[in-house]
Formats: sequence, C-alpha cells, structure tokens
Amino acid sequence: MKKFGKKLVATTVAATMALSFAACGGSGSGATTQAATQASGGGDTEAAAPAASGDAIEVGIINNDPNESGYRTANDKDLKAMFGDGNSVTNGYHAQYAYSLKNDEQIAAAQKFIQDGVDYLLLSAADTSGWDGVLKDAQAAGVQVILFDRTIDADPSLYAASIVSDMDKEGEQAANWLKDQNLSEYNIIHLQGVMGSAAQQGRSGALDTLAKENGWNIVTQQTAEWNAEKAEQIVKSVIDSGEKFNVIYAENDDMAKGAVAALDKANISHGVGKDVVIIGFDCNKWALEELLAQNWNYDGQCNPFQAKYIDEVIKTLESGGTPAEKTIIMEEKGFDATTIKQEDVDNYGI
Repeated sequence: MKKFGKKLVATTVAATMALSFAACGGSGSGATTQAATQASGGGDTEAAAPAASGDAIEVGIINNDPNESGYRTANDKDLKAMFGDGNSVTNGYHAQYAYSLKNDEQIAAAQKFIQDGVDYLLLSAADTSGWDGVLKDAQAAGVQVILFDRTIDADPSLYAASIVSDMDKEGEQAANWLKDQNLSEYNIIHLQGVMGSAAQQGRSGALDTLAKENGWNIVTQQTAEWNAEKAEQIVKSVIDSGEKFNVIYAENDDMAKGAVAALDKANISHGVGKDVVIIGFDCNKWALEELLAQNWNYDGQCNPFQAKYIDEVIKTLESGGTPAEKTIIMEEKGFDATTIKQEDVDNYGI
C-alpha cells in the first residue's frame, strides 16, 4: 500500500475529527482515547506497543470482550496467532486491539485507529447499526475495513470483505431441529444474547418465527448478555414462579451452562429423554462433551477461526487484487446428542 499518501489523508481526517469532537462539547482526541481505554467489557484497548518498523502492515482490531465466552476467547487467540499481540511484528503484521461490548466505545476505538493511520481496520461489531460514519471516515483515510464474525447494516461499498457466520442459518438449524423433536407441547425459556448483535438477531429471529407459526409458548424471553450467572438467575426465577417449561433455548453455551446450573439446584432433569431439552450455541469442547453425555440435546456451531481468511483477503488487497467474494460465509453445522461422536468433540470443540 502507498502508506505515505494514506497517512497524510489520515492526518487530515484526524484533524477534522478533533474539531468535530470539540464542537460537540468533547475534549478533542482525548475523548476518543478515554472511551477506548476503559476496563474490559466497557472499552478495553491494549497498551500501545512501540511503533512497528519496516513495511509491516498496520492493523487495528476491534472485538468483543475476550472473556465474553469460550467462543470469543478462541476467536481472540486465533487473531493474535496471526496478527501478533501488539508487542512485535508477526507474520508481517503489527496490531493494535480494542475490546468492548458497547457499540459507542467500539466506534470511538475505530476513530482512534483511523487517526493512528492503520492500514486495515478489522471489525467485529457489538451492534449491527451505527457504523456508516466510521466506515466513511476510514474510506476517506484510505483505511480498508474487513468485517469478521458479525455483519453490520452498512453499504457493502464501505468495506472490503465480510468474513462471518450465517447467524440466521444457525438459528434456523436449531429451531428446525427443535420442531423435528415433535414434543407434545412447547414451553420455552428463551435466553437471548446481547441485544442488537448479529448473533442475537439471527438466533432469536428463527425461534420467534417458528414459535409464532406453530403456536409454541415462550414462557420468558430475556437477555442474559451471553453470561452464565445472569442466565442462571433468569431460569431460577421461572422455577420459583412455578411456571411450566420443557425447553431452554440459550443463544450461547455459557448461558446454557448457567441455565443447567439452575435446573441442577432444583433437581430438574435435563437432556435426552429427560424433563427439559437444552439447546446451546458455539460448540465449546466442554459443551459438546455435555451432548456426548446426553446431558444437553443440541449445540449449534459458530466457527471462531477467521484469521486465516482475513489474512488471505489482506494479501489479495496488498497485491492489488479484489477478493473473489465480498462475503465469505464460514462453514458450520449443528450437533444432536443422539448422534454426536467423540471425534466430533475432538474435531469441532473449541
């Protein structure tokens, strides 16, 4: 890439941004830095590393909190194996990282990375909306944007490629599996992820559609924000209310684990042939082991290993080419406790 020209444009954009912050009552670029360096889960940016030398490709990586789930931990580890931890050049890359579960803090971090003059902005958005302004700023500064893990609601011309899971398909596979169980009745506790995220929208939408079409009873539908403890509290409250349920549809494995903890404390059986059907997503190894033991019923795969695909896109762009596909969909499957094998746990568990 012609980095000198790009950096010059980035400097101009940064100056414009600083004026914009001041006009809104902020404190210039300091407002962006403060928002981007709060504690993990609320805008955590890793300490700035010494400037990379030579022709290293500069990447700014914006992700959700690595402690959010086993999936996210694996995703972050995969990215660092490819792009480095920010302390040195790895595979020709020098990386900066920012973590948050909040869209506004991710946006602030993205603006800072653009000001820093990165070559590529890699983005796993906390929310699908609100990104047009940042993406336009990146384009004006000559920064290529690559989406990973999650989609956003933005014109495709504003990003170079999108490497994502088909969250709608994940939800459809799970909801259709549930329908195929032909239960005598469907009384469902629905534990949702962080509201507005692509994963939540896809997994919730499919269940909502089939529940409406088939007259299923949604006992409660609440967000536990991917968190096991919050999920346990929600399920405990339903148990304490005495309301009848026989399905828990949890939008990630950690929430399913929390739900099962509440069932165990109440001596309610779960799994194959038991009182409550358990559905999770992400395919953590420990979750697939629960399926293998038939303590859970279904787990939908969400593939966290996107770094090699991102690397291929960057190499194509660096050579002056165009990615063959704008949207690259990760291959994923669902696992049934009655058919899963140990090799599935070994091969697909994260």
